[in-house]
Amino acid sequence: MAETILIEVVGLKDSDCSPFPCDMTRTCGLYDCHPTGKLVPAFEALNKELQEQYGPAIRMNLILIDEDMPGHIREIIATQYPPLPFIVMNGRLIPMGRISLPLMQKEIEKILAIR
Repeated sequence: MAETILIEVVGLKDSDCSPFPCDMTRTCGLYDCHPTGKLVPAFEALNKELQEQYGPAIRMNLILIDEDMPGHIREIIATQYPPLPFIVMNGRLIPMGRISLPLMQKEIEKILAIR
């Protein structure tokens, strides 16, 4: 069996999920969290969509850095200065700067294709 893809969504508890407006023109591909525009509901909606599509091939964690900051996340922030929220897949920073279902699917498919 292939190794599970670990997806970590990193941000602040009360932060926005994207720099773009949460309205009918949004391109994030998520609907269950609309119209909150907030990270935690967006993570829950993203997790639901990705679990339905990929099942046990992925595992998702929400890391709220205003509550706790694991060492590997501290290192990424200190060396790469990514905008919040950011995504880490299997320990590698994925430069998105927002929560986006289509962008996440694209990155997951890249990993699955090389297995």
